Amino acid sequence: MMSRILLTGFEPFGGEKVNPSELAVKQLEGKIIAGLEVVTGILPVVTVKCIDEAVKLIEKYQPVAVINVGQAGGRVELSIEKVAINVKDYRIPDNEGNQIRYAPVVEGGPDAYFATIPVEKIADTLVEKVIPASVSYTAGTYCCNEVFYGVSHYLRNNKPAVLNGFIHIPFILEQAAGAKPARPSMPLEVIVKGLETAVEVVAEGLVK
Repeated sequence: MMSRILLTGFEPFGGEKVNPSELAVKQLEGKIIAGLEVVTGILPVVTVKCIDEAVKLIEKYQPVAVINVGQAGGRVELSIEKVAINVKDYRIPDNEGNQIRYAPVVEGGPDAYFATIPVEKIADTLVEKVIPASVSYTAGTYCCNEVFYGVSHYLRNNKPAVLNGFIHIPFILEQAAGAKPARPSMPLEVIVKGLETAVEVVAEGLVK
């Protein structure tokens, strides 16, 4: 069976009609990229449930790598996240109305986990392909960081050979057109190309 890479996006939240992470990963479903079959799933923007759903997808697909993808409104480039922290501190309620403040993602867990995908190489390769990107050292304290930390914790304790990381993406043009104040955005097709490139870089590392 061909090795798989799992890409996840999130459902819309915070009053948005769409979530670019959902739209982008769905465009890659079933594609074969550098010898890896892309499988995808969409996570709820709900504390705890977001991690549980990600773990279910990992158990279902048994991937060799996992890249969780999320929207970061206000960012102007693809942010390849380096580190997840053991903190939940929600600026806005999640989609079930929970507003967690100053709580750990995993009680008694490590302070942080570093991504195991080749973060710097992905960022450098994206820039070489004229896709705005950089390494980020803050995945926030909302569901994106919660999933990044929760998946990292699960994999390190259960499937340590599986690589994982997180990529934050900007708003897409549909979310920015007519917005006041103006919102940074990126065309969806550029985001999709960026995620394809990230998968290629991960695949290259697995072959070596």
